[in-house]
Amino acid sequence: MSLSRRALLSVSDKRDVADFARQLADLSFELVSTGGTARALREASLNVTEVSELTGFPELMDGRVKTLHPAIHGGLLARRGVDEETLDRHGIGTIDLLVVNLYPFEQLVADPHLSVADAIENIDIGGPAMLRAAAKNHDRVAVVVDARDYGRVIESYRNGEPDAELRRRLAVKAYAHTARYDTAISRYLEGLSEPADAPPDPLLLSLPKTAELRYGENPHQYAALYVDPAAPTGTVAQARQHQGKPLSFNNLADADTALECVLAFEEPACVIVKHSNPCGVATADSSRSAYDLAYQGDPTSAFGGVIAFNRTLDAHAASAIIERQYAEVIVAPRIENAALDAISAKPRIRVLACGAPSAGSAAADIRTIAGGVLLQSRDRGDPDSTALKTVTDRQPTEAELRDLMFAWRVARFVKSNAIVFAHGGRTVGVGAGQMSRVVSARIAALKAEEEGLPLAGAVMASDAYFPFRDGIDRAAEYGIRAVIQPGGSIRDDEVIAAANERDIAMVFTGVRHFRH
Repeated sequence: MSLSRRALLSVSDKRDVADFARQLADLSFELVSTGGTARALREASLNVTEVSELTGFPELMDGRVKTLHPAIHGGLLARRGVDEETLDRHGIGTIDLLVVNLYPFEQLVADPHLSVADAIENIDIGGPAMLRAAAKNHDRVAVVVDARDYGRVIESYRNGEPDAELRRRLAVKAYAHTARYDTAISRYLEGLSEPADAPPDPLLLSLPKTAELRYGENPHQYAALYVDPAAPTGTVAQARQHQGKPLSFNNLADADTALECVLAFEEPACVIVKHSNPCGVATADSSRSAYDLAYQGDPTSAFGGVIAFNRTLDAHAASAIIERQYAEVIVAPRIENAALDAISAKPRIRVLACGAPSAGSAAADIRTIAGGVLLQSRDRGDPDSTALKTVTDRQPTEAELRDLMFAWRVARFVKSNAIVFAHGGRTVGVGAGQMSRVVSARIAALKAEEEGLPLAGAVMASDAYFPFRDGIDRAAEYGIRAVIQPGGSIRDDEVIAAANERDIAMVFTGVRHFRH
């Protein structure tokens, strides 16, 4: 059987490539390849033409130059009905199918022991050039970057050749592949410099879609999860789902808030989030005790919430959840098998193991607006206790200071205007997302009253300054004994005077925690 078509294969991901090549050969394709791919095909007893046989040049400069040649790029870029005379004059044969995927640069540079020189050598030059050439000429050439497309490409050739729509879709994937690759290289090289104090220009994002979600914020909205391969471990985006219904947009958004909040504490902690706001947060000597206290902070809101732990979830804590409430999601760094067995009694609950958090952190907070995106650095503005400034006559006690720092950490994750009442390492009332700070305080007090949690002796955190003294007067009526807030109002003196009149300790952080 005479060979009438030519395929060039040069892949880093060699999954199924030999079987794919064998089917191409059965369809009368001449197989052309390079390096490791050629060896893999020969080991599969396939006849392969080396690229060097087409170009008349051996690989140069330790493999840096092997496919950058007119015999290759002319064969990819030649237009049907236009360039035949040029091809004949220079003895160049067409290439009908290109199968290329690039060096796994992102995985390689994730190794902290990889030298910069080795990273540079793993920047593919010939591969992206061929992909761009084939994708540009997709009117004639089919280009494949994903092994999952092998089956439909073979089927299309069995029926003649890939139709225009398939070639176009394959070209889109090829350009997306090179865009992601170039973005990874750019980010790596940028990371070799000292971190910049200014936002990146331009902002480069090329994230693979890892999952299509159950739905968006509402069932009529579609949604998907895209994961940054360079992100640190210990995040919701990279978590493993052990059981439960498919995840929705809201599940992941709430789980992210819960996990970020619980990881702000060093001691065992539990955070329960409902509609993007913590409704119960506590620290204790065990995950079970922390959950008990967090739940008691607002049992009504906890129903159908997202529960996060900063320790391995054991059967003791898992059983308490199952016996007490329904949860949409439970997330922890690790889930014991016994805990999974306990939770399996309610198979609809989504259980996520996020892994141990790494030392790194996501570089930026990115949100969309109509027609663009907003980018900001993440809010890491938690001063330690030595950076606090007591501005009242009364000093907070050691116990109050611990509760103030606890409440301040929680306030960072509560929608503005945020008020957090806390006592004994637990929240006793949370007021969130109100236009008035005083109204937030009333809501927090109402929550405490509904659950029978005393506010006398509790502390209060406010995510931003008090513009008037009424917030302090209201807190005094509830029995609040200490307040933590950023300060910075033009009426700070009036607010401090109100605290002194009420014998309330007040400390300033100098840092605001708005969250929108």
